[in-house]
Amino acid sequence: MAPDPAVAEGSLEALQGLPCIRLTTEQGDSALVALHGAQVLSWVAGGRERLYLSPRAVFNGQSAIRGGLPLCFPQFNQRGPLPKHGFARNLAWRRVAASKEGDAQSALCLELTDSDATRALWPERFAAQLTVTLGAGSLRVQLAVHNTGNRDEGAWDFTTALHTYLCVEDVGRAQLTGLDGCARWDALADARGVQQGPVTFSGEYDRVFRAPAGAIHLHDGAHGLQITQSASLSNTVVWNPGAALCARLADLPPDGFRSMLCVEAAQIDQSVTLAPGQPWQGWQELRVLPGPY
Repeated sequence: MAPDPAVAEGSLEALQGLPCIRLTTEQGDSALVALHGAQVLSWVAGGRERLYLSPRAVFNGQSAIRGGLPLCFPQFNQRGPLPKHGFARNLAWRRVAASKEGDAQSALCLELTDSDATRALWPERFAAQLTVTLGAGSLRVQLAVHNTGNRDEGAWDFTTALHTYLCVEDVGRAQLTGLDGCARWDALADARGVQQGPVTFSGEYDRVFRAPAGAIHLHDGAHGLQITQSASLSNTVVWNPGAALCARLADLPPDGFRSMLCVEAAQIDQSVTLAPGQPWQGWQELRVLPGPY
């Protein structure tokens, strides 16, 4: 049976004064997406919040929101001349028509195009669309980027990440499997190696992996998630600030690191080059696994 049109379209509401759209399923799952940054702020599945949103997050409509699923575009972190993680997460996006695929019951598409504000930072002409699709126990976020420049304007490069903050009961007991054998770079020690066994956490953690061909599984006590990403996103970033760094971040509570784990689908080791008229897309999908896990 087709989803109810009102459910498929989503409903408009506000969080801390920011306009948001809520998607729902017939099973009671929901996702809340802010127009600011096209950022998913909440995903409730199986009666539990699956994304971490800091209680100290800033909702001023200008800066990034700590938590949920921010988009890094057109630059990851400080790997380039733009502001950290680019500008897309700090701007208002507009809603456009969305289509549903697979088992999705509800979908939302938001778009950002170049403007005077973006060209002041980055001169390129582009269109970016972020599509959020919600199914029973699943959330899929897809970024599509298009070089809208004229033929004589040339190609441009970008890097990107879906900077997903997952909610965990206790990061010290959480594990990630599926990265065994993947090449990795430890950003803290500036050391390269290969992952052996599950990924566990006992302090600050910041590593960039070569994305696995299969799924990553989050083991979180009685809760589990399966995390997959498109081949067009060739890196997986795993990050937790640990106690010391967390205490220095004004938009996180001192113990916030215990309740969050970032598992990001990214394209950062090698930038994407788009010629005029050329498109690109990449996605990450989160799916609830039955517990205990």
